[in-house]
Amino acid sequence: MTRSTVPGLQPGPEMAEEAAAFLRTLASPARLLLMCRIARGEVSVGELQAELGMRQPGLSQQLAELRAAGLVATRRQSRSILYSLADPRAEPLLETLCAVMSGDVPASRPQARPVRKGDAARFARVSLPVKGDRS
Repeated sequence: MTRSTVPGLQPGPEMAEEAAAFLRTLASPARLLLMCRIARGEVSVGELQAELGMRQPGLSQQLAELRAAGLVATRRQSRSILYSLADPRAEPLLETLCAVMSGDVPASRPQARPVRKGDAARFARVSLPVKGDRS
């Protein structure tokens, strides 16, 4: 594994705790779906209900938890409350996570080659150390 030379990529304990809290909040399927939709742009409760098929009481509860965690911001427009991401730093992570969930991201690892005749014999010759063996 190579080390990155880009400054600032080693988070401190406080940033790690902040990131862990963010991920714990996303651990709910309902909140994750809401955040995926909100990350695409400002949206009202009515639009969220229609797009995600969630009932208003449950939707309001999940949005309240996201607001309390500081993940979403609100803005009143006449009689509607509009929701948006509170922290733009979350956008790239949410874009990636939502793309992976929807199957829009191609596999980045090369496909394993098929097992061929003779592989079993080659693997059988490999000697792995036995726990407690000092040879």
